Amino acid sequence: MVDLRVHCWLAGILMAAVPVPGAAATADRWVLAADPSVGPLPDGPAIDPAQRYALADLIDLAERLNPETRIAWDQAREALSAEGLAKSAFLPQLTAAVLGGYANGSSYTAAYGIGGTLHADTSGAIGVVNLQWLLFDFGERAAALRASDARRQFGDLHLVEAHQRLIHAVSLAYYAHMAARARLAGCAQAVVDAQAIEASANARYHRGIGTVIEVDQAHQASAEAALMQVEANGAASDSYMTLLAAMGLSPLNRITIADLPDTVLAPHLLGAVDDVVNAALARRPDVQQAYAAHQASVADAQAASAAQRPKLFVSATGSYAGGDLALNAIPPVGGESPTVNLTGHHWGGTILGGVSVPLYDGGARRSVVEGARDRADAAQAAFERTKLEAARQIATAHNQLATALEAGTAAQSLLRAAQTTFDAATAAYRAGVGATSEVQLAQRQLISARNLATDARYRALSAAATLALAVGNLAGGD
Repeated sequence: MVDLRVHCWLAGILMAAVPVPGAAATADRWVLAADPSVGPLPDGPAIDPAQRYALADLIDLAERLNPETRIAWDQAREALSAEGLAKSAFLPQLTAAVLGGYANGSSYTAAYGIGGTLHADTSGAIGVVNLQWLLFDFGERAAALRASDARRQFGDLHLVEAHQRLIHAVSLAYYAHMAARARLAGCAQAVVDAQAIEASANARYHRGIGTVIEVDQAHQASAEAALMQVEANGAASDSYMTLLAAMGLSPLNRITIADLPDTVLAPHLLGAVDDVVNAALARRPDVQQAYAAHQASVADAQAASAAQRPKLFVSATGSYAGGDLALNAIPPVGGESPTVNLTGHHWGGTILGGVSVPLYDGGARRSVVEGARDRADAAQAAFERTKLEAARQIATAHNQLATALEAGTAAQSLLRAAQTTFDAATAAYRAGVGATSEVQLAQRQLISARNLATDARYRALSAAATLALAVGNLAGGD
């Protein structure tokens, strides 16, 4: 307690030397004023209070709510838009422009006593349509399209990977919560067993075959079991919050989680690790992403190389011009005012064909090509590294599942033996045979065996989910 107070005192001194921007001017300057623009938590999804949500239901909620999947979806759509842009390069580009105007002017001219006023109104419009079409470029656009298609595939694969990782995270959180609930149920049963032993100790004492020490020891065991139940309840609450976080739900949500049905994992379904690795490499999203990235980099290098070659193009322009001119001349002395109205229209068109050839740019294009080839080589190396890492992950997950299954079988045997020992010790104790310490030892061993069996079961289920993720075959469900 002294050390804690000293640490808090030192921390207070250090914090006092650093003022917090925006701190409220109150007696406690370390309390910030409420900012209404921050607002409360957003409204959560519609949770049916009468429904008990199984793992498949939780995964469905997470896929609709978790921001990671929405980000991956937007990235996939962006890659699809880029592919559409690459396809548009094969089509002609058509543009139109229209220019119109009006002008008005007036002037007075006099010579030798004779003068006149001239008014001129001019209006007109010009319309131009231009067509440009790149006919041949030695495969530059085709290579760019292949690169865009590979990146679009990368985006789709990233979306699949994001969903699989979300399913894996929710599954692990669900299994951890189920394990915590099973431990809580085991602790509740331990409280019942400890209270029964305590009642037997009191009965033995009243019959004159027990001692006060035995009664106190039994009461201590009941208190220990009650404490374990409180701690297990807190762990279950924490695992519930972790599950909500994995799903993307607010911790203020209240959702009823269904119990996991009895699931038996058959060890013989594992198969040989070599067969599992070879079958899974081509199905993993990250391996396919690495391959798509490599294909995109190769296409980029081809496009950069083709950009150094000539390009054949055609250009066509059509134009139309129309205008009106009105002139009014007013002489100084009587007579009709001469008026001139002129209207003109003009059509025009041109068709041009040509070849553009890059001659010299100081080595810029050569540097671009070399850089693109280096990136393609790096993408090839990354692809090979991804395959090796994927094989390591699959082999590790396979081994972990095999170990967990064996541990589950051993833990069930241990649980059966511990239950038999506890039942026999309890029956003997109630009959007046045996000591309190023997019953309490049997109870502790039973509690430990229950926890080991619980952990082994859910560790196996978690390992199965991890192996499904490693082989790229995680599609949700329990």
